[in-house]
Amino acid sequence: AGSTMHPGTAHVAAAAHGGPSFASSTNWAGYAAHSTTYTSVTSTWTEPGASCGSATSLAAFWTGLDGYASNSVEQTGTLVECYGGAAYQFSWYEFYPAAPVYFNEPLAAGDSMVSTVTSSSSGAFTLRLADNSRGWSQTINASNSSLARSSAEVIAEAPSSSSGVYPLANFGTVTFNSSYVDGGTLAASNPTPITMVTSSGATKASVGPISSSGTGMSSRMKTTS
Repeated sequence: AGSTMHPGTAHVAAAAHGGPSFASSTNWAGYAAHSTTYTSVTSTWTEPGASCGSATSLAAFWTGLDGYASNSVEQTGTLVECYGGAAYQFSWYEFYPAAPVYFNEPLAAGDSMVSTVTSSSSGAFTLRLADNSRGWSQTINASNSSLARSSAEVIAEAPSSSSGVYPLANFGTVTFNSSYVDGGTLAASNPTPITMVTSSGATKASVGPISSSGTGMSSRMKTTS
């Protein structure tokens, strides 16, 4: 379990009723800023659990750069996987389209997570994921000067495999707090809210209102059963 998960770029379409101010995606829910070149994004959340049936389902929670309108994503976060009726927790990073790399760290529902991705104009990236409840952190440094850094996002995702998007695990509600883009609040970056939908347009995960307060709270993301 866990080895087949593959976060990646958003399959995003601008909602007809809202133009570019609203978007729907078959695999992302959250907020994406995409009006300039970005250097940093960070957010905190309490790791959710999942209500698991017998079917395999997954949900990933992360911050990252790129992926909204580019073919790469630089991201790090967590994963809840329902497998055989039980929920399993993983932590990971990914430079999509390369495969995700998993951290060998303890993780459980209720842990306080912090995910930060930063970059420089020379193409140096630093991805940091920390579990403040358990006292561990992982930092990955890499360089790629060809990446666009054209978006910054805070996302709950239904991961994919080569055969398509996995069923979304029922994670209930996750709240992303202290969300900042390029040093300002996520709200100040005027991000586009993204609703996760099925291929037929039914809502899989909805996104709550964004807070403009100094805490930079982004949203409450809720799965719909």
